[in-house]
Amino acid sequence: MSSSFHCNPTITMASLHTLWIFSLALLLLASPLLPVARCQSDDAAETTEESSDIGIVGDDAQGYDEGNFPSAPGTDTVCVFPKNSARLVTAGEETELLVGVKNDGDESLNVIAIRASVHLPFDHRMLVQNLTTQGFNNGSVPALAQATFPYLFAVSKYLQPGTFDLVGTIIYEIGDHPYQGTFFNGTVEVIEAGGFLSMESVFLVTLGAALLVLLGLWIHGQIQHLSKKTKRAPKVEVGTRTTDASTDEWLEGTAYAQSLSSKSKKKK
Repeated sequence: MSSSFHCNPTITMASLHTLWIFSLALLLLASPLLPVARCQSDDAAETTEESSDIGIVGDDAQGYDEGNFPSAPGTDTVCVFPKNSARLVTAGEETELLVGVKNDGDESLNVIAIRASVHLPFDHRMLVQNLTTQGFNNGSVPALAQATFPYLFAVSKYLQPGTFDLVGTIIYEIGDHPYQGTFFNGTVEVIEAGGFLSMESVFLVTLGAALLVLLGLWIHGQIQHLSKKTKRAPKVEVGTRTTDASTDEWLEGTAYAQSLSSKSKKKK
């Protein structure tokens, strides 16, 4: 029993040693497969990213979003509000505009992002709202070519209706050098989502109508007052009363005629 007990541990230790060597060999053989699988995953992710023309701004574009870069020579931008020539912006709803980029340079440019901001019209330094920054993963414009990029933005639904200044900027890259250009710097009209008539508009219209009614009543009163002055007859002094001859004939000989005769004599 003692010999059998001594022999079993020896066999067990040898088996464990062999198993450890075999496991180590498998790990060494399998280790080159891990980087290959990781590279394939990265390539697949890059392929998916490049296939998207328009995407959310990533971490790389955030640095461009915060920067202030010069404009590149030979580039020109233009902005159009499609089917919205009045530039009406509904609060809380998306508004679309199209940004045209013309590249007259010798190198192709790559559009990185489009951003915009809302300012007070009477003081452009007063920032009202920073709008969404829209990034482009594949926004290349070749040399001597032009392209159009859509931009969707939405002002806050709590923004008071009225006139505001909108400043739109496009950020692009030429030869690994960032540039930017202002494609729009003008006024837009912010309206409520309910339609063109807001509560404030209804109040102003009602107030204007009441003022017009009061003005009409005042003008009517002035006209009546002037017409009464023109129709008023002038004062005429009444002198000695004369009597009709026919009346004197039938009153002749009466007491009334005698009293009139005596009064006229006294006056003389």
